[in-house]
Amino acid sequence: MSGILTLMRRFGADERGNFAMISAGLMTLVIGCAGLAIDLGTIFADRRKTQSTADLAAIVAAANLSNPVNAASATVTQNNYPASALVKVETGTYTASSAIAPQARFVTPAAGLPNAARVTLTTQTPLYFARYITGASSFNITTTATATSTEMATFAIGSRLLSVNGGVINALLGSMLGTTLSLSVMDYNSLISAKIDALDFLSALATRINLTGVTYSDLLSSNVKVGDLMAAALTTQQITNGAGAATTALSTISQAVTGSSTKVSPGTLIDLGPFANLTVGQKPKVGASVSVFDLVNTVAQIANGSHQIASSVNLGLPGIANVSVIATIGERPVGSSWIAMGTQGVSVHTAQTRILATVNVLGSGSIASINLPVYVEVASGTATLNAVSCGHPNINTSQVTVGVTPGIVDAWIGNVTVADMTNFATKPNPPPATLVTVLGIPITGLAHVGMGNTTPTNVNFSYSDIQAGTKKTVTTTNFLTSLTSSLLGDLTLNIAGIPIPGLGALVMSILNGVTSPIDQVLASLLSALGIGLGQVDVWVLGIRCDGAVLVN
Repeated sequence: MSGILTLMRRFGADERGNFAMISAGLMTLVIGCAGLAIDLGTIFADRRKTQSTADLAAIVAAANLSNPVNAASATVTQNNYPASALVKVETGTYTASSAIAPQARFVTPAAGLPNAARVTLTTQTPLYFARYITGASSFNITTTATATSTEMATFAIGSRLLSVNGGVINALLGSMLGTTLSLSVMDYNSLISAKIDALDFLSALATRINLTGVTYSDLLSSNVKVGDLMAAALTTQQITNGAGAATTALSTISQAVTGSSTKVSPGTLIDLGPFANLTVGQKPKVGASVSVFDLVNTVAQIANGSHQIASSVNLGLPGIANVSVIATIGERPVGSSWIAMGTQGVSVHTAQTRILATVNVLGSGSIASINLPVYVEVASGTATLNAVSCGHPNINTSQVTVGVTPGIVDAWIGNVTVADMTNFATKPNPPPATLVTVLGIPITGLAHVGMGNTTPTNVNFSYSDIQAGTKKTVTTTNFLTSLTSSLLGDLTLNIAGIPIPGLGALVMSILNGVTSPIDQVLASLLSALGIGLGQVDVWVLGIRCDGAVLVN
């Protein structure tokens, strides 16, 4: 027994071989840690690859919002993942605003048409050593990525001047601005030809009214005097185009409205859409070149509000002595503007416009002259950005599609009152108007026609159209004849008292002889107000084709 105890004491005191045993134990631990490190390294590497694939899938989906699932799925499989790895593709609205928390900037479902896509991807990484600890043979990796589309366009709506008549434009533009203008046809042609950048104009405006360090949204929501708007336009014109006829003409207009107290919100001119939160002075990669005349005319229309425009014009047309004009311009639909930047779905509108042209028609025989009151109401026209198709890699193949609906035309020959003109809540329904009195016998007349279509017409703009600023016209589908001819075709004459044989026929003969001049009068008056008779012009000022960008 004592021998056994002695051997045990010797064994316990013997330190030979301890290092080998400790090393064997530690080696097992080291090998286990190395195995876990390999698994963790594989997980991190696979997570980076999965995140990169999710990022790419989100960008491709955002660039193909019409078919985002297929676009994202194709990207996933091209990166050697099974299609089943694509768990979810969501489309929604992304708002780039520092005032919104990053996680709240993407909203699904979209508020309107989507402009962004979020992709969720789940993959599995095999475990080689950790499986003996966790009991699982693989590790699930889930990543998400959000991208927003940057295929955008800038476009505008209005009506080109059919002909430049200095007298008509001076009368109407001056009345809207609350001043008197006496510019020449050459002056107006130079203003039409002169182009300035809308964002340069806004920057000059901010400087003019001492706004610094603000966003475009702050500037667009402010109220600015018409004089400051014209002065900013003049500054931009001088910097962009230097001295010349357009600069001189614009200087004349600017000086004429210097003392005006009327204010306009710049947001009714330009809608910058997703770029509104940029600091004034920053410029997105999309153009916004505008005609100086279009800018001045639109400012004048908005500044005039719903006030009456009254004037008398003489266009020197055959058979017409003179024309007395009363016009009123309604407001554009709330939240709309003349120019808009944005993605698919953004719209611009013309203003509802009413004119009452009392045309003094030269007579014949027993009729010295006829006073023909022609009332025309043109409802708000609309243009909507339906598609932006960017050509990759050749941008020259890019195309923008705009859906256009001209304003519906409602026209009368009748006794439309001034009160009727300003009441935009109700359409006039006038009684007959006295056209002429012969030998004490009044001849009255009443006519009514309407024309228009409510189905939008798609208008395509090629890249060359965009670069050239080409304006395209859309006409109502049933605008097949002259408005005056249509009215005269519906005209009912009433001769009071004792009928005089042939008197009604003589009145109609005189009026039928001046249908074309009266059409010219109406078209000239409306086009000077930026409105087309049964038609509307649209044009695309710029296109952005960066595809899509990752936002988080």
